[in-house]
Amino acid sequence: MTRVNKVISTDFLNGKTVLVTGGTGTFGRAFVARLLAVPGVAKVIIFSRDELKQSEMQAQYKDEPRLRFFIGDIRNTERLKRAFDGVDIVVHAAAMKRVESIEYNPTEAIETNIIGSRNVIDAALDRNVGKVLFVSSDKAVEPINLYGATKLAAEKLFVAANAYVGQGVGRFSVVRYGNVIGSRGSFVEMISRQRESGTITVTNKEMTRFWIRIESVMDIVLECLLLMQGGEIFVPKMKNMAITDMVKLLAPECTMRVIGTRPGEKLHEILITRYEAVQARELPHMYAIAPMGGAEWLARYRCVPKGFLYTSNNKKFLLKKKEAAQLFG
Repeated sequence: MTRVNKVISTDFLNGKTVLVTGGTGTFGRAFVARLLAVPGVAKVIIFSRDELKQSEMQAQYKDEPRLRFFIGDIRNTERLKRAFDGVDIVVHAAAMKRVESIEYNPTEAIETNIIGSRNVIDAALDRNVGKVLFVSSDKAVEPINLYGATKLAAEKLFVAANAYVGQGVGRFSVVRYGNVIGSRGSFVEMISRQRESGTITVTNKEMTRFWIRIESVMDIVLECLLLMQGGEIFVPKMKNMAITDMVKLLAPECTMRVIGTRPGEKLHEILITRYEAVQARELPHMYAIAPMGGAEWLARYRCVPKGFLYTSNNKKFLLKKKEAAQLFG
């Protein structure tokens, strides 16, 4: 059964039609489940190009009358416009995400992650969609690989889109977070897969990462949709942990083998740059980076401290052993 966060009001979803691009991915599946757990949601539309995964979801939700499926590619603006007709909220999660694959297929990544995101914006503006939230990544912050660069470009497009709304009702914002525990291709999944061999491969023993559970991501996304006024970049409060400590926690009986840092891989991740920190405010569950020119509704929240560093090697955000056991348990 899907857990619904009782702290976050979902009244704003009453009678609303919500479309999720990339709705058959890890994020999309979890978010669709959360939306369907809200009785007031009128309709949920899954937009993706994977017909097999859509058929699997149709079988899973065969008795759910509020669910609709739309085969399409975010590279196709006309298809997006058709899908966005009558939609109130769009959560844009469709993307190419495999760092290594993107390095070898750069033009494909640009077409999907950048041009595709622009197409989502254009279709939303044309169809007067009320709220559009872009799902970004910590890789977008000071990127060193093409995946991060495409996410950064898409973030910039979404923030800038608010200048094109004119007399419309559209608002465009971003949510940016770190590694999701249990997502496809994650380090946690790799540990589970390699555990039987008795050896876990790590690229660098000094590497650190931010971690968050998929359930917490759903909470944050709903809260972003509730609060967003346009132009904000929301970053959930997350804790960090060294990957070697993760191996010791999840597979204590295994040995570790260092295989070397992969191309485009950072030693430590950053979630808010020192330049963005000047515009950042601290909310109860997240930080919000205000757009240039500010955001009036954020004025009631305190600024982050001077010299704020939201990096995965900052011991201020280090997971304690008990917290880690609960997070990864």
